[in-house]
Amino acid sequence: MNLLPILLSISPISELRGGIPAALALGMPAIEAFLICVLANIAIILPVWLFFDFLHSKLLSIRIYKKFSDKILKRIMVKSDHIKENMLNFGYLALTIFVAIPLPMTGAYTGTIIAWLLNLDRKKSFVAVAAGVVIAGIVVTLASAGVLATLRQ
Repeated sequence: MNLLPILLSISPISELRGGIPAALALGMPAIEAFLICVLANIAIILPVWLFFDFLHSKLLSIRIYKKFSDKILKRIMVKSDHIKENMLNFGYLALTIFVAIPLPMTGAYTGTIIAWLLNLDRKKSFVAVAAGVVIAGIVVTLASAGVLATLRQ
């Protein structure tokens, strides 16, 4: 089995938007590509929380890490403000919808960081982010399979 789809799915830059198309391009059946990539992407939720709970504060003493972290977290804070507003109306569904939209800076990493920043309930946040990953996986799988089928004709 090729590890590229898994590595892309756990990467904060590509996530499912890279993993699923890569899996399909490598000839993996759509259901298998979906399951492997979605499970890999869901698997990063807990390590992201653990990282921010335990390592982030310790790494802030390293100047280059602090500069990079501040830049990324500043961009995510803008999104977290939007999620916080929507949570008043939609609850954790707002977090699910945010993660489900397969655009840059809207995946499992950002959703988990937002949940951490807003100090949201971990179990509910995990379910919301995981549900968003599943929905995004369906969208990306259908879109990628359609594009590849068109290109193969």
